[in-house]
Amino acid sequence: MSDAYLALEDGRVVEARGRVPGRTRGELVFTTAYTGYEESLTDPSYEEQVLTFSYPLIGNYGVRSERFESDRVHPRAAIAREFTEDVVEWLNEEGVPAIDHLDTRELVTSIREEGAMRCGLAVGPDATPEDAKAELDACQGMSEHVDIGAQVSVDEPTVYEGGSAATVALIDCGAKGSITESLLERDATVHVLPYDATPADVAAVDPDLLFISNGPGDPENFEAAEALVEEFVGDLPVAGICLGQQVVANALGGSTEKMAFGHRGVNQPVRDLETDRVVMTTQNHGYTVGEPGDRLSVTQVNVNDGTAEGLENEELGVITRQYHPEAHPGPNDSLDFFDDVLDLVSTDTPVATSD
Repeated sequence: MSDAYLALEDGRVVEARGRVPGRTRGELVFTTAYTGYEESLTDPSYEEQVLTFSYPLIGNYGVRSERFESDRVHPRAAIAREFTEDVVEWLNEEGVPAIDHLDTRELVTSIREEGAMRCGLAVGPDATPEDAKAELDACQGMSEHVDIGAQVSVDEPTVYEGGSAATVALIDCGAKGSITESLLERDATVHVLPYDATPADVAAVDPDLLFISNGPGDPENFEAAEALVEEFVGDLPVAGICLGQQVVANALGGSTEKMAFGHRGVNQPVRDLETDRVVMTTQNHGYTVGEPGDRLSVTQVNVNDGTAEGLENEELGVITRQYHPEAHPGPNDSLDFFDDVLDLVSTDTPVATSD
């Protein structure tokens, strides 16, 4: 007899083995990564989602906190064909429901065909299909989480002393720790500011660079970060990763849209339009830039579907990436993005005004 039930938006209820008990709900998504489960589970971009691993065995090299991207597990629940005891123990400590012993190949195929969908999960000896359906009924769409930034951002400004290469104001919309580490490795000092920081908060830091981080949910719900880009573009170089690219695009006259099932995994090929070079990238996003607008140029595209992976405005000093150049997990092909970002600060050419 099953002790776990997954109710899906398409009407199905999937039975499974419960590994960590609980009741929860969220948007059902998947990742194709077969390593890096610690990084994925601690990625703030998975907030309010239920993460399915397409690789069948999760946990075969243990759990080490030095690989974490934040201080907690962010998905509402975790699903795999099989979890090892190490991962189950970790998720139990975190209070995150987990299930396995179900056909994750079929589940991933459903998402690929029908798109990311709302789901409800009930796990435990007393769980019933009706419990899972009740969770599903209460589940909101991602765009309805209008203040999701508050769930993943720092509450107060935090300073990471690096060096004198640059002073970076990193707007924390759900930033992975590896972004800060990548900047520190390049001798920058990083001021991590809350997702709802004001222009005055940024000005108080006196930064050389404004950096909008990755994060969960609909970029249109990050109005404060968008306002910062509008305020400082032309006066400061501006960079963004993942959600950050989408926020920058919205701020500069572009538009964003929800994808069917998003890009998630470490095997996403991206082509640079200038060099024609293709790199493999780590990605985790459900929204994308639909139209870049008149002030941004698309410099890189996804080989599989042609969506925008890089935006730039050389005159204004703007550079963004849709993927995660800091990797962790994933290929290191695109680490030079951080060198390009800091080059915006060190250039002798003054940045143009936005007027």
